[in-house]
Order: sequence, then structure tokens, then C-alpha cells
Amino acid sequence: MLSYPVPARAASVSAGMIVAVPLELVASPLKSGRDLGEGSRSALVVGGTGRIGSRDDVVFCKVVAVAEAQVKRDGQVRAKGSPVHHATLGPLEAAGADAVSGIAEDARLDGRFVKGERERLLGRAFMIRVIVLLTLVPDARVHDAVALLAGDLALVPWSKPWRPASARAAGAWRSALGPVPLEELRDSVLGAAWHRHRSEGCPGAVTVGKSRPLKAGAVDGTLIRVPDTPANRAFFGSVGTGDDSSPFPQARALPVTCCSCRALFAIPHGPAGTDKAVAEQALLDEALRDYPVLFAPDWIWLEDRNYYGAPRIARMIEHTHVLIRLKSDIPLKRTSEILPDGSYRAELSGDGVTVPVRVVEYFVDVEGQDVPEMFCLVTDLMDWEEYPAPELAALYRWRWDGSETALREAKAPLRGAGPGTGPMLRSGSPDLVRQELAAWAAGTAMTRAVILAAARAAEPSRKGRRAGLEVRPRDLSFACALRAVLSAIRLGLHRFQAVTREISGFRNVVDRGRHRARKSKSPSSFPHATPKDTVTRIASAVITMANTPA
Repeated sequence: MLSYPVPARAASVSAGMIVAVPLELVASPLKSGRDLGEGSRSALVVGGTGRIGSRDDVVFCKVVAVAEAQVKRDGQVRAKGSPVHHATLGPLEAAGADAVSGIAEDARLDGRFVKGERERLLGRAFMIRVIVLLTLVPDARVHDAVALLAGDLALVPWSKPWRPASARAAGAWRSALGPVPLEELRDSVLGAAWHRHRSEGCPGAVTVGKSRPLKAGAVDGTLIRVPDTPANRAFFGSVGTGDDSSPFPQARALPVTCCSCRALFAIPHGPAGTDKAVAEQALLDEALRDYPVLFAPDWIWLEDRNYYGAPRIARMIEHTHVLIRLKSDIPLKRTSEILPDGSYRAELSGDGVTVPVRVVEYFVDVEGQDVPEMFCLVTDLMDWEEYPAPELAALYRWRWDGSETALREAKAPLRGAGPGTGPMLRSGSPDLVRQELAAWAAGTAMTRAVILAAARAAEPSRKGRRAGLEVRPRDLSFACALRAVLSAIRLGLHRFQAVTREISGFRNVVDRGRHRARKSKSPSSFPHATPKDTVTRIASAVITMANTPA
């Protein structure tokens, strides 16, 4: 029986070296012989060796990959394959997005760019994961995303040398894949998020209603700047004047989100259009047509002042419920006296359609504001006892959390998404913009799924406003969660519970009632405002409804 020679002096071991151990010799050191659990602090050992003593020198090896060995004539032990066949998105895929491999197998490549016959430096599944990573790492080049995904796999002595592919090769693979595989991944991830919410619920869910509670979701539009190429400008256009003089063309998207945990359920998108209302109305029609399951009878959807029209509202309330803020120029025909809760019934008409609604009007006073802000909400919920006006007014503030805060967090990793005016995406053609938007939606939704799992497993806070209360997904920092996920991918850590445990330690300070004066989101040529104009204050809002503070 052959065996490796044992030198008189032990081999020197340094960081970065890989130790090859036959898989069948890896064993549990526990006396009971049972397998080590997810939370175990013990390491595995090589079976057949003597018992390890407390003072023995031991080399602790990090498992990077389990691969078939290829032994050279001179005795060199190498691994078959390449990082392309082993790299994954780690905790993102463990959170329920394990559809990448199946989508990659069915993906058809455009032979004008790559043939796909040899997948050593790049491959279908590997490239899908790289595209998702590019939307989660600000200012990263394609080369950086490839190296991040490979991580420690690049240190393994593969049978054939592997190196991160060039930007040109990665660009060819992006073009060969096209938008369809990423859109399939997006639909799979967003569909899983929706079904998870329907079956398991959400910690700290935002609801309204006494005996028939409704969960709250938000619908709102957003603009995403894309690179200024002739193809992008011709397809997407830009908002503003008709001469299309905006520095960058823009894509318009309509995220459909959960107010409780900011999870993304759908994101129809298209050209910016010169008129915001018309463009967003078309996207809402697309959402109603392509994602009818979202507009369920146990949900209420919060919408801002971008009026979607009476016919469209009528189509929505056939299946779900709405709470919409109206502009001051939208006429209402009052049909009842003031109800005991301060609301009244009215008719909303337009384009030959009349919709009966209930109107909730109130003023909001915030310390530091000279003029109170007027809110006019309409809803299809006519039962004022089950859904009192003060509760609907309190519910509407969650639109900001579900739409604006969720969008701010999701846009933060995008290239050029900060206070500057550069493009947020990097794709120079409409098809690749579709691909990148789908990857962004999938990456954001997968990160939210990890946060949701971390919230469910987290221990309540011991002090503070949330002491002793269950941990909600919005209590955990999205930015810290994203950093923890990216670190796990880079290090090849696939122990999901360890990642969620780390994320659960980063808590947001919530319910502060903070108000801050408005300021410009982009650098301006005029002088900065004085400190007193941008001071942060703790200010409770006072709601006045029917001349009565609520």
C-alpha cells in the first residue's frame, strides 16, 4: 500500500496554501460520532489519525471547494474544473434564490458573441452571478466582481490555470446572455418573496382594520439614469423639455413594495417619457396585467399624488383596496355628511367612469413649519367603523417607508447613485439595461430575504424603544446586511446562520419622529445653506381632522 513519505521535519505552512484531504477521511471528532450541527464550534478532523491532544500543533484548513482530484506524474495534486463551476452567491442563494443553476442550463447564448462550448474562465451560471454582484457593489468593475465571486477559489491549484476574465470577455458574455436569464431570475426571486409573505407573514406587519386587517403595500415611480449612448437616448428618452436636452437618458420604474419590510414584489419599467403621469400610468397597467396576484383582497396599496385616473382606480378596487392621496385640482362630488370618524363619502369621476370613494382630509403640523400641510386621501373602504379615518391617516405615513426609504436603500449600491448626476447603470444598450435592471431587482430582493431571515431569528433588544419586542426587518440595517453578504461571498462562507446572526446585530434606531428641512440632492453652484436651515429636530406631527386633533 502506497503512502506519502513523512519527512523528518514538518513541512512549513503559510497563509494561502491549500491542503488536499480525501473526502472520505473527513470525520466528526465527537465521541458520539454524530454530525456537527450548523452552530457547532468544533472543527472536523481527518479520520484514521490519532486523537488530537490539547498541546498538539494542528493546521486548521479552510474548506474552499470539494472537487475531483487530478494527480500529475510528479505527484502534484490539483482540482478538476475551475472557480466557474464552484462559485455561488452564498447567503443570497441560501435565502431561497437557488434557481441560478437551472436558469443557466436553459439559457441560450447568442453565438455572435461567444459559443459557450468551453466554460473555464467564464460560464452561464457564473456570469449570471457576476451581473447580480455588479448591481450590489458600488463603482465595481467587471474584473472586480469576477474576483469577488471567485474569492478563495482562485487560490486552489486547478488542473488548468484560472484567472479573472477581462472586461472585454465579460462584456461579450453579457451580450451573449441577453436580458432573458436575468429576468427569469428576477421573476423567480420576486415570486418567492411574495409567496413567502402570503404563507409566513412578516414580523411587525403594518396593517389596518379591526376584524378584517389589511396588509399595506406601496406603489410609486422612480427614475434611473442610464449612460448617454445613441441607443439609450433613442429608446428611453429623458424627462423635461421636449428638446431632450437632459444630460442623461432615464429609465422609469414602478416598484411594488411591502411597507412592513420593504420587500420588492414587482418592478415594471420602460422609457422615462416626457410626462410622468402618463408614463407611470402605463407601468401600473403593466403591473395589473402581468402581476394580478399581487393585487389581492387582503392588501391595501398606498399611492402618492400622481393621479392614476378613475378607470384605473376602478380596475384596482375590483380585486384589492387602495389609499390614494389626491392633488388639489382633482374634483370630488360629496355625497354624504361628515361621518362620525371625520371622513365623508364622495364620487370620483373621469373618462366616463365614476368611482364611489370615502374621503379622509386632515392637516399635519410639524414643529418648524409655518404652514400646515393638507392631505386629501381617498379609499374604497366605506366601513368607517372597521377602518376609521384616523387609522387610515396614520397608515398613509407608511407609504414613505415602503417606497421612498426602500428605494433609497436599494439605489445606494448603484454606480453613480449618490448626490452626483452621473449614470446609475453602466449598460450602453436597451437590452443590457433590461438585463441590469433585472439583476438589480433580483440582488435587492435576495438581500431583503436574508434580512427577513435574520429578523425572524434575532433576539429582541434588551434596552431602548424596542426592548423586549420582536425584531422587524426594518429594524436591521440594509447597508450593514449588504456588507455582511458581500464579505461572506468573498470569503466563501456558506453558513447561513452565521451571516444572519451577524446581520441581526446591526439595529437601526427607529420611531424617532425626525424631521429635517428639505435640501438639494445634487451639488449646486450657489452657496450652501446655513446650519440652522438643515438642523435635525425631533418633531411629533399633529394631525387635525374635522377641526379636531387626532
